[in-house]
Amino acid sequence: MARGALCRAVGVFRLCRTSAPLSWTRFYSHTEPEPLTLRQQSGGIRRITLNNPRKRNALSLSMLESLRENILTDVDSDDLRVIIISAKGPVFSSGHDLKELTSTQGRDYHTKVFHTCAEVMTLIQDIPVPVIAMVNGVATAAGCQLVASCDVAVATQKSTFATPGVNVGLFCSTPAVAIGRAVPRKVAMEMLFTGTPISAHDALLHGLISKVVPEEQLEEETMAIAQRVCQASRPVVALGKATFQRQMAQGRDAAYATASKVMVDNLALRDGQEGIRAFIEKRKPVWSNKVDKAHD
Repeated sequence: MARGALCRAVGVFRLCRTSAPLSWTRFYSHTEPEPLTLRQQSGGIRRITLNNPRKRNALSLSMLESLRENILTDVDSDDLRVIIISAKGPVFSSGHDLKELTSTQGRDYHTKVFHTCAEVMTLIQDIPVPVIAMVNGVATAAGCQLVASCDVAVATQKSTFATPGVNVGLFCSTPAVAIGRAVPRKVAMEMLFTGTPISAHDALLHGLISKVVPEEQLEEETMAIAQRVCQASRPVVALGKATFQRQMAQGRDAAYATASKVMVDNLALRDGQEGIRAFIEKRKPVWSNKVDKAHD
């Protein structure tokens, strides 16, 4: 076939000596888009990755729904011990997709967005396994809320955190719920009133994150925490996490009453007694990872 005929037959690209190599992009234009979140699990550790760097991992309604699904899948399985949430690209998450918040979408849609967001944030704190944020970059607005909602957060030195909604006419009221419970009140108010980013070191100082590490150590440090969690009894960790969240919302005396009762309940677990026996016998505990009781 002559060169010109070949070009006409392909009907997409010019095939000539000076052109770039033949590309098949046109033929794959109808392939499925990449998922908004990626999930993989191994050795009790589930990795969930925000996977829309082109849109700065914005927490669109679809992203939130995908994140919710990947958190909830087999969440009660004994094989799941800890969840790590990370992101592709230089932005952990820029918060809500503002294109979804215009008048065109309408009040009902806006309500659904914020209801779903609140559901995801509370879900992170209510599920029985610890959730770790692994942050390497910018976390703003609802992205900062996501970090604050996680049980543990490890960030690189270049990471920054902000609630800049006030600068675009949308005060970060829902992010303030999580952030206001993670950092001192006056720090939260300055972040909310000014939108000025704080550094990873200031975020650590004020309690928004747990640890700051060099970028090249982020994976290693985060996995070390996750693996340490996996060494503990799943029902003991689940009981402890739920109790911590509950007593933090109570006054001092009520908190002690709650925690004291749970300590007794913890001792009644088979794994509670196994841990004590192992300590006395100077050996490593062998966890059942079941909620079975050793006694009433």
